[in-house]
Amino acid sequence: MSNLNSVPDPLSFARKMWGSMGVSMPGMVTPTLNVEDIEKKIRDLKAVENWLKMNLSMLQMTIQGLEMQCVTLNAVRAMGQMASSYGTAGAAEEAQGGSLVEAGSGNEALKQAALWPLTLLQQMQEQMQKAATAAVQARQPQEEPPKT
Repeated sequence: MSNLNSVPDPLSFARKMWGSMGVSMPGMVTPTLNVEDIEKKIRDLKAVENWLKMNLSMLQMTIQGLEMQCVTLNAVRAMGQMASSYGTAGAAEEAQGGSLVEAGSGNEALKQAALWPLTLLQQMQEQMQKAATAAVQARQPQEEPPKT
């Protein structure tokens, strides 16, 4: 059995660990009054802060890249499902009509799925033109003075 009178210092391990790094534990050592030591510690801590900021920004960019990749994959998956649904709907309509399914019907569905951005832009342009003409028509009666 060990001697109970010789109790080891519970913070000796921490003092040895922090002491070897050149960092004093707060409250255990009187603060240094040497300005050069303080300035050196400030420079060291700012270097660590900059390193941590750089790692944080790299982590944030990685997260954003993965989020964009996830959104892109979901969009591609949705477009694939739309293309397959167009292909099966077209095949069902042709089967009901009694005609044979052509080999090019699947290609037509894929072409339509590939052109959805152009279709969307055309629809947006038509809506904007309708809104502009409606705004012009709504403004004309207000501008014209009543004739008597």
